[in-house]
Amino acid sequence: MDMRFSKPLAVFAKCLLLWITVLGVLLVAGEAHAQSLNLDFGTSSEGTLAARLFQMILLITVLSLAPGILIMVTSFVRIVVVLSILRSALGLQQAPPNIVMISLALFLTGFVMAPSFETAWREGVRPMMNEDISQEQGVANVVAPFKRFMLMQVGSGELAFFDALAARSFGEAEDMVPSAGQSAPSPTGPPLAAETEQQAPNSGAELLAMIERAASMEGGNAESGDQAQPSLRILLPAFLISELRRAFEIGFLIFMPFLIIDLVVAALLMSMGMMMLPPAIVSLPFKVIFFVLINGWQLLAGSLVLSFAT
Repeated sequence: MDMRFSKPLAVFAKCLLLWITVLGVLLVAGEAHAQSLNLDFGTSSEGTLAARLFQMILLITVLSLAPGILIMVTSFVRIVVVLSILRSALGLQQAPPNIVMISLALFLTGFVMAPSFETAWREGVRPMMNEDISQEQGVANVVAPFKRFMLMQVGSGELAFFDALAARSFGEAEDMVPSAGQSAPSPTGPPLAAETEQQAPNSGAELLAMIERAASMEGGNAESGDQAQPSLRILLPAFLISELRRAFEIGFLIFMPFLIIDLVVAALLMSMGMMMLPPAIVSLPFKVIFFVLINGWQLLAGSLVLSFAT
């Protein structure tokens, strides 16, 4: 045989033998399946099918809302609002970017909330995962450190306001339920309109009175051993409003030195007759270098962390 054809035939024979070998292995190999995911919703001694489906839906809902819930019950709100006010005071629109501001707020929040997270893990999550305590007790132990933190930070005025507001609102709701032997009020007609017109000014006056009483109680936190702890329904909105109020107070103190720089620069420009030159553009580098020279980031971070040490 010619040498020109013998070498290609040998290569073809080797390839054919390799394909036959691979095909034989595939034919004699056993079946392989991916690992199956078993979602058993059958009935058990713990509950019915509907109850287990409801528990799973509730768990998925809580997991999807968990980041927002954790943000609302931690120090994140105060920190991120103060950082936003700082950026506005400096006159910077996009520096630092939003992702940097939020990341810094998250890291500072983790630093402040580390004791609460550790307590929740040690007393609630880990025992519940090890089945040492029930789910109800585990959830209560997880919520307890965050509730303690909110009680230390919330103002007594906010708590008193929402407590009175809840009592007033639910009192009106209970009065609308007819008692035995009484007929429900008619949804239409002059009596209902007259009653609404009569209750409107009273409700506004009572709301103003509640706000005045809440303002007179400012100046301390709500944590007290001899008082019953408020429910989360009252504590959560009171804590958020208290955090926003304190963030605005800190923001006012941050704004003042930069406002003075703006006023000085504007006065100098007017004295030199530079009416068309925007003062904000001229004062921006002075505000930035002032913030850098006083080591502003460390001062701000330290002040924010120490503001929670009460």
